Amino acid sequence: MILLGLLLVLLAGGAIALVASEETARYILFGYTFEFDSLGMFIAGAVTAAVLLLGISMISSGSRRTATRRREARVARAEASSRVARLEEEKRELQRKLEREHKAQPAPRLEREHETQPVPRLEPQPESADRLVAGGVEDGRRR
Repeated sequence: MILLGLLLVLLAGGAIALVASEETARYILFGYTFEFDSLGMFIAGAVTAAVLLLGISMISSGSRRTATRRREARVARAEASSRVARLEEEKRELQRKLEREHKAQPAPRLEREHETQPVPRLEPQPESADRLVAGGVEDGRRR
C-alpha cells in the first residue's frame, strides 16, 4: 500500500512538474499532444490534486498499519519472553523443592521384590481343558 501511494505521489508530482515547465497550454506526453482551455486545466489540476492526496493518504495508512503490526509483534514477543521466564522460575523452584525432599528422606534400602514377597504357585490344568479352549480338540482328535 505504501508503494502504491508513493507511485501515485510521484505520478502527481510528475504532472505538476510537466505543467510548470511548459509555457503554453499545449503538452506532449508519450507522443500525444494535449491542449487544454481554462476549464480543462482546472479539471486536470483537480484530478492531479486528488491523485496526490490519495497517494499521501495511502502512504500514511500503510505506515500506521505497519507500525501497529510491529507494536503488536513487540508486545507478543514480550509476553512470550515473560511466560518463558515464569516457566523457568517455576522449574527452578520445583527442582529446589525436589532436592529438599531428597535430602529430607533417608536413603531407601535396596531390596528385591521377589525375595520379600512369596511367589504364587500355579496349579497345572488338565490337558483336555486347554485343548477345548485352544481349538476344540477333544481327546487328541479334531472335530
